Amino acid sequence: MSCTELGLGHVSRIIPLGKKLAERGHELFFFSGGTAYQLLKKEFEYVYPCTPVAWYESAHGVMASASVLNILIPLPRYNYEHNKIEIKNSSAAETIHRFYDLRRHILKIKPKLIISDGDMHALRLAHRWKIRSVYVTNIIRPSYRFSPLLAPGERFTERYVKKCDRIIVPDNPKHTICEYNLGNLDEMGITDRVEFVGSFIEMTRQASVKEEYVFAPISGPLGTRAKLAKMIIPTLSQLKSKCIISLGEPGARVVRTIGNCEIYNWLNGKERNEFMKNAKTIVFSGGHGTCFEVIKHRKPSVCVPTQPEQMGNARKLEELKCSVQAEKETQLQSAISEIDEKRESFKFHVGKISEYSSHFKGLDNAVKVIETIV
Repeated sequence: MSCTELGLGHVSRIIPLGKKLAERGHELFFFSGGTAYQLLKKEFEYVYPCTPVAWYESAHGVMASASVLNILIPLPRYNYEHNKIEIKNSSAAETIHRFYDLRRHILKIKPKLIISDGDMHALRLAHRWKIRSVYVTNIIRPSYRFSPLLAPGERFTERYVKKCDRIIVPDNPKHTICEYNLGNLDEMGITDRVEFVGSFIEMTRQASVKEEYVFAPISGPLGTRAKLAKMIIPTLSQLKSKCIISLGEPGARVVRTIGNCEIYNWLNGKERNEFMKNAKTIVFSGGHGTCFEVIKHRKPSVCVPTQPEQMGNARKLEELKCSVQAEKETQLQSAISEIDEKRESFKFHVGKISEYSSHFKGLDNAVKVIETIV
């Protein structure tokens, strides 16, 4: 099983899926890089490091033009984790290194099946060596505000997606949150191989009794988190109501206060779930996994997307009347006010989607799909 390390959404799916497969007696080997590798190491025995492959990003988020230039040319960037300027290798060089990292280990393991979550290098090896493959994804051909500069790369990766035995989408078959990120499946000729299994998150609702604060879980790569923090903290710290912010920085638990905001460097899964359960409004970037957490707890939300995938999710949640989208600091403040004014309406609509989503056991369904291939 291999997953990309672009944000932690991919590894947060691979870990519970791996545990389910392990319970069924399957022997598993995992591959990833960066923080995703470290998280996998804590959960499983056979975990191997791979060279991370990343977009070029800054404090303004992912930069499409710089990412295209960085395909072949190394570029300087600021490392927010270590507070220093560094040179980011070209994505072509990162791709080559990752390919051979995977190749070296997979040749020895000789797996019956390769499961990839966002890692095209693993799919490429599966195709080359005629190993059966499953792709777990919520994005194939994004259509909403996706830069034309990145379209050639998107079409190139599709060739490997189309060769998979099955494509597992951890989303609803109707009211599909990632609809704008999947593209036209009929046009791509893959409809018969796509399985909408439902979210990998346990969607059984836990009763909320307080609903007393605004909760903002910040997540994503370093540059994205920096951009969100610069926008969210000043806005929420001016609100009259209590606010809780998680910066999504793995490591020691540090808490500080700015205005009426409690700011945590990191929350574990249990703490995050508890804060989300008792929030009145959730402010988040629109990541696919977090969308379903918000839906599970039936919370009105404000989406602050930083890249096209999140923008597509935010648009869909707006269409479902569950959320309001904000891309600027001034929009964020007015979006929170709109939620406050129409709270019961937003709660009603997100409740309907939550009820529908709860009918699907995504992990169990995904395991069934995988076992039909193995």
